[in-house]
Amino acid sequence: MTAVQDPLHTGAGVLEGAVKRKPRTAGERVRRALAASPVHLTLWAIAVVWLAPTVGLLVTSFRPQGDILSSGWWTVMSSPSFTLENYQEVLTSQGMFGAFLNSLQIAIPATLFPLLIAALAGYALAWIRFPFRDTVFLLIITLMMIPVQIGFIPLVRALGDAGLTRGFVAVWLAHGAFALPFGIFLLRNFFITLPGSLLEAARIDGASEWKIFRSIVIPLSVPAIASLGIFQFLWVWNDLLMALVFIQNPAANPMTRQIQSLLSQYGTEWHLLAAGAFLLMTVPLIVFFSLQRFFVQGLLAGGVK
Repeated sequence: MTAVQDPLHTGAGVLEGAVKRKPRTAGERVRRALAASPVHLTLWAIAVVWLAPTVGLLVTSFRPQGDILSSGWWTVMSSPSFTLENYQEVLTSQGMFGAFLNSLQIAIPATLFPLLIAALAGYALAWIRFPFRDTVFLLIITLMMIPVQIGFIPLVRALGDAGLTRGFVAVWLAHGAFALPFGIFLLRNFFITLPGSLLEAARIDGASEWKIFRSIVIPLSVPAIASLGIFQFLWVWNDLLMALVFIQNPAANPMTRQIQSLLSQYGTEWHLLAAGAFLLMTVPLIVFFSLQRFFVQGLLAGGVK
């Protein structure tokens, strides 16, 4: 009697064997290497082009002022000379440390508040039935098409009359308002992919909508929420336009505004400008690399079921 083979196990075995099979001859290994070389070379070229300015800025920020004016940053390979005085001067005498703290006070609330409101609104639009729900969602999508610059004049007048432009409240409200349409759109589309049977079972067990949102939806949606948080934080941290418009108190200037003070009347202080610019880049780099795993998961969420 002929044994009947399980097609699932047979296919899995063939696939496993194909994955594990190694090139048998040197010629085959050479052909595979040559086939992959153009892709690898292209990726390396793109990486070098993107990283070269950052590496140059980092090296310049540690070089003495005389060396910066006399030679390019790449000369450190032959005659290395570094100093920490650039960062010390920027943080102590140029007010960048206070601006650094201001940037944190602006970016953290302007990231957390829109995340909370967008998550609540996205859950309501995805799983709570109420009149004109789809109409409200279409209106939110429409708001994404409106340029933020259109609302600057009425917002500045309204917030200025209320006395909110002397601190951080105005820029918090502005960043939060303009970030909400995209945030609600992104999180609603993610929440709607969650298994409805899981939420329905929680309702049958007596869980309230708040408990379902807090105990089920949020833990399952960490990648999407983290991705939105990264985008929002980087946008707020690197923003200059809204800081120029909505902050009218020099003591509340963030780093993107304070770095302009490094351009003196006698010329550009390149050693201080490089140190200040790289200091401005440090926090976004830390945030991105620390949350990179959630960022990748959030980008791929919903792509494969």
